[in-house]
Amino acid sequence: MFKKDYWTSSAAKLRSTKFLAVMAIMIAMKVVISAWYIPVGENLRIHVTFFITAIEGCILGPVAAAVSGGITDILSFMIHPTGPFFFGYTLSSMAGSFIYGLLFYRTRVTLPRIIAAKALVNYLVNVLMGSLWSAMMFSKGYIFYATQSVIKNTLLLPLEIAALYAVFRIVLPILQHRQMIRYD
Repeated sequence: MFKKDYWTSSAAKLRSTKFLAVMAIMIAMKVVISAWYIPVGENLRIHVTFFITAIEGCILGPVAAAVSGGITDILSFMIHPTGPFFFGYTLSSMAGSFIYGLLFYRTRVTLPRIIAAKALVNYLVNVLMGSLWSAMMFSKGYIFYATQSVIKNTLLLPLEIAALYAVFRIVLPILQHRQMIRYD
């Protein structure tokens, strides 16, 4: 993971027509799916785009996935804005994509890796970063948003882990057969 080839191979996906096409399809799917969500609080929503983001991280790696996350956030805002644009949310989208890429790229996707990735995304990105951005953007303080976000993300974490594990059990053999992923 910390070898130069790991990072350069992920960055090289940004110059490959095949993987740029994959990225474009993934971005399009995330933009469309992100339009549907369940609101659970002020500036707090349940999305299912993490499935595609995790699969994309597995295929593209952390560098290309982070670029895709940034593009997805900006396009999603342009196509169906749900409030004022704030670059912090773009950074969060990039960070979540980066984490999935970091933990799933060129390695076997195991249950412990899925647990680690979802926990990092839920708590580091969704709770810590998301609450900070909400506090900066809206009238209530950080603790207000963090409390709501911790409750939501803690309740959803086991369900998201189980669902992501099930999806990977189906998708990984297909990606291997199509030579979209490889293991070191």
